[in-house]
Amino acid sequence: MVRSSKHLARISLAIMGVGFVLTFPFSDSKIIAFLHGGFEAGIVGGLADWFAVTALFRYPFGIPIPHTSLLTKNRSRITKALISTLENDWLSKKSIKDKLNTIQMTEKIINIAERELRSPRINKAVATLLSQMIVKVDVQKLAPLLSKYMKDYLYSYKMQSLLEIGSKKILEHQFDQKGLDYLLMQGEKWISKEETKYKLGSMAVTALNKIELDGFLQFALKSFQSLINEEKMGKIIQNLISNVIHDLQNPNSNDREKVLLSIQTFLHNAGDNQALIEELEKFKQSLLEEWDPSESIEKILFEMQKKLAGYIQNSPFVEAHLIPLIMELFQSLRGNQEKMMAIETWLHTQITNFVEENHSKIGRLVEENLNKLDDQTLINMVENNIGKDLQWIRVNGAICGFIIGILITGIEMLFSL
Repeated sequence: MVRSSKHLARISLAIMGVGFVLTFPFSDSKIIAFLHGGFEAGIVGGLADWFAVTALFRYPFGIPIPHTSLLTKNRSRITKALISTLENDWLSKKSIKDKLNTIQMTEKIINIAERELRSPRINKAVATLLSQMIVKVDVQKLAPLLSKYMKDYLYSYKMQSLLEIGSKKILEHQFDQKGLDYLLMQGEKWISKEETKYKLGSMAVTALNKIELDGFLQFALKSFQSLINEEKMGKIIQNLISNVIHDLQNPNSNDREKVLLSIQTFLHNAGDNQALIEELEKFKQSLLEEWDPSESIEKILFEMQKKLAGYIQNSPFVEAHLIPLIMELFQSLRGNQEKMMAIETWLHTQITNFVEENHSKIGRLVEENLNKLDDQTLINMVENNIGKDLQWIRVNGAICGFIIGILITGIEMLFSL
């Protein structure tokens, strides 16, 4: 368009010149003289406007005529004026702040987030990001921290509480009776063995041999030992213990009730048994001092890390659970005007502070970009953007000169009559 405008300006000037030359020999004719005066003024107007337009950007004919090449000579002043206009008028702090105050930023941000979160592309990106974040967690550093936290918690946990809870659960589920029955059953199995009979008999005979009595009692003991051997003694003891076990296994046995009552009383009072509590605390301390769960925790965390990252990446977790949760939070936020206003105020405050701190950079940015351009590049840029209008000034100059020339010639002819 700039090139075609230049051609049009040259054509208009050429028409004026050709018309001037062609009408010159016939200037005796009043009509031709009338046109001749118009062409003459058109040449003057076209050349004057050409000179003016050219003088804006460069020296006419390459001659450094004063007050020409205005753009290059006044480049610094033009740049400063442009920056001043940008900073103080077009993009002043007040105008930016006023415009920002008309924008509901929180609502716009939520709308954009909701729209984008429904996109499969964003869902996939979020899943990938979460998986990468999980994989990046250093479980080797995390395991000792969890181990320390676990041991500290166990150190601080009172065994009295555990003892009271344990005793309560034992009584609630009748583990006292079940435990007694289990011990009696195991005792019955052991006592019924043949080898147990001989062991008991041997132990009894050995014990009798170690007894030393005086006079008649010693004689009676020796007589009893001569009548009985290890097998008979073992059988007697075996039958005695077996009868006791059978009696304790009987739900209606008074002895069983006494044993259970003793166990239950002990369990009821376990929380007040300071000696037992102290022993349990010492036992707990000794176990924890020797226990280091870091390696086990690290293995568990590593397996969880792989499974969780794979699950998030390969399952609809983000779309089915995470995104609906975020959407629900957005809806909840929309319904809380107090929070919406608080967020809106915070956003405006942050942006206002940012504008205050960086407003001067707008001018510097424009100045830096303009300084990167050499004179010829800047001239070409201006001509490419407003050159068409400038060339039309030349065309209009020739046309206006032609019209004015005709008017002046007509006035001259009128006064010469």
